[in-house]
Amino acid sequence: AGLSPSQYNVLRILRAAGRGGLSCTEIGARMVTRDSDLTRLVSGLAHAKLVMRGTDADDRRRSTNRITPAGRTLLGRLDRAVADAAKQTLGHLGRARLTALRDLLIAFAPPQTSDPQ
Repeated sequence: AGLSPSQYNVLRILRAAGRGGLSCTEIGARMVTRDSDLTRLVSGLAHAKLVMRGTDADDRRRSTNRITPAGRTLLGRLDRAVADAAKQTLGHLGRARLTALRDLLIAFAPPQTSDPQ
């Protein structure tokens, strides 16, 4: 698909955000890894027509980023491949160990806040 892991992560974050979209600051707060130039990364996705940049309807000072139908389609195609890769890599652990791993990852993740500022 030609996406970097960071680009894939941004698209997944925006898909989960729904129709309202997110600012670059909000995307950055949800990223698995920090990208030093998130604005450039999002601009590249917008140039590829996978993300649409705009202005918040309620606060014209706030810019928003939304996933496009093309971005959703691309993620839909990648979802199966990513799930298969995860199963191949971690499938040998079994359900109990996978559940324990998930719980540990959640415990170590930084808390999500509604305002990442």
